Amino acid sequence: VQLVESGGGLVQPGGSLRLSCAARTGTFRSACMGWIRQVSGKEREGVAGISSVGTTTYADTVKGRFTISRDNAKNTLYLQMNSLKPDDTAMYYCAADWTPRPFYSLREADYGYWGQGTQVTVS
Repeated sequence: VQLVESGGGLVQPGGSLRLSCAARTGTFRSACMGWIRQVSGKEREGVAGISSVGTTTYADTVKGRFTISRDNAKNTLYLQMNSLKPDDTAMYYCAADWTPRPFYSLREADYGYWGQGTQVTVS
């Protein structure tokens, strides 16, 4: 399984970015997917999660501003980020895992597969 993030960059406060995660696996549609972020020197924080059937969950800090989605035909996960704040500055990681039943999670420990990350800077 290979996860490749893209779409990060520098944006002004109030701006928007869309992150993408291309999953190189034949079983993407059955995966639980998530976005986890990390500020240097701090613990990772779950941002958003989506189950294989499209159920979503968000951290309170991003509710109403971020939207997670997936395109199973393209094996791609997305994170639309609007109304960005300086506190959103972090490295954003795409994560995946597979379980017998659909689930979604914001917990780092629930994911066994990770991308290399894409940096988002809001300034």
